[in-house]
Amino acid sequence: MTMERTASGKSTLKVAVTASAGAAIEWYDFFIYGTAAALVFPQLFFPADLPPFVAQIAAFSTFAVGFIARPIGGVVFGHIGDIVGRKHALAAALLIMGVSTTAIGLLPGYADIGVAAPLALVALRFIQGLAIGGQWGGAALMAIENAPDGKRGFYGSFVQIGVPVGVVLANVAFFLVGAFVSPADFSAWGWRLPFLLSIALIFIGFYVQFRLEEPSSARSAPNAGEGSVLKKQGWPLLKVLRAHWRDVLLAGGAFIANNTCFYVAITYVVAYGASTLGLSRQTMLAAVMIGSICMIPVLIMCGAISDRIGRKGIFMTGAALTGLWAFAIFPLIETGSFVNITLAVSVALVLISLMYGPQAALFAELFPAEVRYSGASLGYQIGTVFGGGLAPIIATLLLAQFQSSHAIAVYLAVMCVISFLSTMFLGGRSARSPAHA
Repeated sequence: MTMERTASGKSTLKVAVTASAGAAIEWYDFFIYGTAAALVFPQLFFPADLPPFVAQIAAFSTFAVGFIARPIGGVVFGHIGDIVGRKHALAAALLIMGVSTTAIGLLPGYADIGVAAPLALVALRFIQGLAIGGQWGGAALMAIENAPDGKRGFYGSFVQIGVPVGVVLANVAFFLVGAFVSPADFSAWGWRLPFLLSIALIFIGFYVQFRLEEPSSARSAPNAGEGSVLKKQGWPLLKVLRAHWRDVLLAGGAFIANNTCFYVAITYVVAYGASTLGLSRQTMLAAVMIGSICMIPVLIMCGAISDRIGRKGIFMTGAALTGLWAFAIFPLIETGSFVNITLAVSVALVLISLMYGPQAALFAELFPAEVRYSGASLGYQIGTVFGGGLAPIIATLLLAQFQSSHAIAVYLAVMCVISFLSTMFLGGRSARSPAHA
């Protein structure tokens, strides 16, 4: 499955950087919700008489709604991307995310509009999920399909760094707001400011739509073109499920550890540290921010290395090491030391980068151009439903049931075993090496 190079080096870098910027702000939008769900939403959007544990589960449940919507977004935008074009699907996803996140920042709380508040929050979170479900495939393919042969892992990693950059931006936003307003003002209106800043994503969406060119491999795909072609070639989703369903499922399995461990490290540990251990919210956010910064160069390095040695080995190494580190994370956090907390989160995120760095190229190389957007997006988003979306809830329930963080570590290790085995079979089938993809 070759993906020919058609862009100059300068043009390729421009596409990759633009895709990375769009991904960073879109993930910023997605992540500020997770931080707010851990810190603010339990008190703001649910009845005051709910026990704190129940309110936290309710808030994390709205967080999970976005993950449930992501496969649907992958299907919808994958269809658009395979039929109409990558950049049109990506631009639409960016615009929808910008509007929905801004709307959350304007949403009244339970005290103002009653039960309509959590219902509206769930609806907007669902729309966020649709958008993020379509964004990744578009951004990844714009970067990879414009990349030279032998450098798809490197350029694909630019899209992957959008995740830690988004985390950093989200935590910086909440960190600064928390530093300059009182706790009462933060709960009343300060938390809204990070959501309102996401209006910038709308402008990036317009830039993608009007200033970037469609990759030639997408333009020449059998599905590309007018709607009449669809009648001849069939629906991309049906084609990918009929011919590549094993690759889709194995891709989802490969991603499950990455997603589960990541969201436990950046979302659940904030709630665990602040609510269960009584640690400073600023301490937990700072640790997550430092760990996310550490991810950025590692992601690029792992993407580049995968161009030389293949995607499979580095991915499986990341799954194995992340599973082992799961047993060190919570004991380090429970010491209460900022250095230990930062070490726990940073090492976890660096090890996760061994999987996430080469992932965009790995998934793109599994599918032919005419169904690549649908196939890569669907595999990726299936992993998010069973991984990140349920991870904070499962971690909260495990801690309540066993009264020990060790149970959470076992849960993370099991997810890593699933990803290790899925990648082993996936690599043996379809991703033998970059040169033969």
